[in-house]
This record gives sequence, C-alpha cells and structure tokens, in this order.
Amino acid sequence: MPSGDPDRVAWLLVSVSAGADASLRVAIWRQLHKLGAVYLQNSVCLLPDVPLVAETIDLLVTRVRAGSGQAQVLHLQLEANDAEGIVAEQRGERDGEYAEVVAPTTAFLDKIRSETMRGRATYAEVEESEADLARFDRWLASICARDYFGAPGGGAARAAVETCRDALATFESAASRADSAAAPPPATPSTRLPSVPIKS
Repeated sequence: MPSGDPDRVAWLLVSVSAGADASLRVAIWRQLHKLGAVYLQNSVCLLPDVPLVAETIDLLVTRVRAGSGQAQVLHLQLEANDAEGIVAEQRGERDGEYAEVVAPTTAFLDKIRSETMRGRATYAEVEESEADLARFDRWLASICARDYFGAPGGGAARAAVETCRDALATFESAASRADSAAAPPPATPSTRLPSVPIKS
C-alpha cells in the first residue's frame, strides 16, 4: 500500500495501444480497470508504483509487445498538487464502486427479513442467499485490491457486507430449526406379547 502522503508516492505512467487487435484492446482495458488506473487521456494512465501493480503491468506490457500493440512505462514522482489530484480522483472512483456494493445489500437484508416473517426460512433460501453473499465478498475484495489510498467509502461497504453475513447466519439457524421441527418423529418399534402355544 502506498504511503498516505500523496507527495511521497511513486507512480507509473502507462501508455498502451492494441493496434488493430480488438481482443487485445479488451484485455488491456479489463486489466487496467482491474488495477484502478486513472486515465489522463486515451491509452495513457497513471497507477501507483507498488510491487503488485508493477508486476502486473510488466506482464501486460510483454503481452502487448508480443502482439500487435505498443507499450511504454515511465516511473514518475509527481508534484504535490498533481499527486493530490490523482489520489483524490482514485479515491472518488473507489467510493463510487463501494457505493455500488452497499446498494444491493439493502435488498438482501429486506429479503431475509421478509422470508423470516413469512416463515420461509428454508435450506433453498439459505443457499440462494449464500450465493449472493459470496458475490458481495468477491466484489468487495476486487475493489479493496485497487483501493491504494483508503477511500472513505470502504468502511461503509465492509460494514454492510458484514451485516449481511450476520443476518444470513441468523437466517440459517432459523432454517435449521424449521427443518428439525418439520422432520417426522423417529419410528418406534411395536411391542408384541410373546406368543403362547395353544394346547389342543
């Protein structure tokens, strides 16, 4: 994670062009978006010079050059005002992404409350909610990985997902109790009197 002081952050200026290769162009766009690049203009962006980013960019540059594209990477130290502006933009973009995570968690919690009130805490509903929670976790993890400067929205997003996790745990317990209550009682062996031979 870069230093909290934007003035001390080292940067990578990345310029990539895919040429006529459409699939390479999409791959470049996806990778730079995943890293949280801040675009200065078309095909030119800035990223913090941290090990994971630098390694990923090296691989991307190798792929671009091996294909039909062109790539250049410069190592920079920005002026304080410029760095602060880039950091603010990066945080703003992450805050927007964090807000997109928080939004569906409200519907998730509403659904669990509704199903609980209607007595529909079932294993099938638990499985469906687990899939939604796993999606939230993956989504949040991908944003956190490119949140290099601690965007303030991260705390709210993590808290929202944890609230969903707690609600699902309670819902799962209710489903378990409901399944146990609905299960038929165990069969008991019938008691028979011993047979007595009849004398003729």
